[in-house]
Amino acid sequence: MTRREWLAMIGAAPLLKAAPGPEPPAAPVSIARCASYDEDVTAKLATLFNQLGGIEGLVRNKTVTVKLNMTGSPGIRFQGQAPGVTHYVHPKLVGATAYLLGRAGARRIRFVESAWATAGPLEDAMLDSGWNVRSLQSAAAGVEFENTNAQGKSKGYSRFKVPGNPYMFPAYDLNRAYQDTDVFVSLAKLKNHDTCGVTLSLKNCFGNTPASVYGDDAGVDEPNEKPTSGREAVLHNGKRQPARSAPPELHPDSSREPGYRVPHIVADLVAARPIHLAIVDGVESIAGGEGPWIKRIRTVKPGVLIAGLNPVSTDAVATAVMGYSPRAVRGTAPFRTCDNTLLLAEAHGVGTTDLKRIEVRGLPIEQALYRYDT
Repeated sequence: MTRREWLAMIGAAPLLKAAPGPEPPAAPVSIARCASYDEDVTAKLATLFNQLGGIEGLVRNKTVTVKLNMTGSPGIRFQGQAPGVTHYVHPKLVGATAYLLGRAGARRIRFVESAWATAGPLEDAMLDSGWNVRSLQSAAAGVEFENTNAQGKSKGYSRFKVPGNPYMFPAYDLNRAYQDTDVFVSLAKLKNHDTCGVTLSLKNCFGNTPASVYGDDAGVDEPNEKPTSGREAVLHNGKRQPARSAPPELHPDSSREPGYRVPHIVADLVAARPIHLAIVDGVESIAGGEGPWIKRIRTVKPGVLIAGLNPVSTDAVATAVMGYSPRAVRGTAPFRTCDNTLLLAEAHGVGTTDLKRIEVRGLPIEQALYRYDT
């Protein structure tokens, strides 16, 4: 990246303006080189945490809930490769996260994900993905797993109200695991997304929504506790409302375009359920989309790990590492056919996309740069 390109990126003006008030918060973001999962991933992640000032004060004696990115069925592979080296977070990074949270004093560590088209145990999806569940459980004391695609072990839902002026829904009904926690972590993959341009720590939280309530086969009046579909009809396309047990959308006459709806929903979700720690797996990944069902994807090896204490700031840095401006507007890569989720979350006051306000520690962005568009 040339100096001219760098200055153009950090100086790009946002399309959206936050409501009058304090500037959205910024927090340091750390980047580490990690060329392979055969390296000491735990040591690399520990270095990131240390550069952020340590995580002991954040997690000691706390319940920590970690949202994984395991998008799509574990049976769908790209070129026969393990999902962890393409579109899932890698199990070695999951184990490293558990170990370091435990070492920092976390009392309870719960890994969550809304497993594709099922309300069965999350452990089953992990096993189908080739993960060693026993190894993950032994990485620290108090490790648990919860499939949040329905009420699951929690036996109920919690309502998360969107503060300020919600974009799409006034509140979202989520598995109680997202409330029964002191610290919430988004463990994401460094990927493009067919609908949202990029999928990082913010977009990862789209999977917080249970298909039992927001799925294509959700009940009309009550949740369907045995969902077998995705969320296309309700959240992507707005062809139906969620189960009546949850609040309906605020503006049923708004655009039904997924490139409008999904970014706005994600920004609502992260405002309603704040992220305390964002971790982005960019060791190996895919470009061109979020999973094997996108025909134009290709494998990439950026060789980086990224972590931060503010999800918008973290995603802004991660987006820059991918070769894009985090303040790019619709019609500009990577947000060619969608609104910019980062700017929408910034307008909600979640965090800043302004790279000039974000202290990057460890590896500088220009040295970590890996252009996803070639």
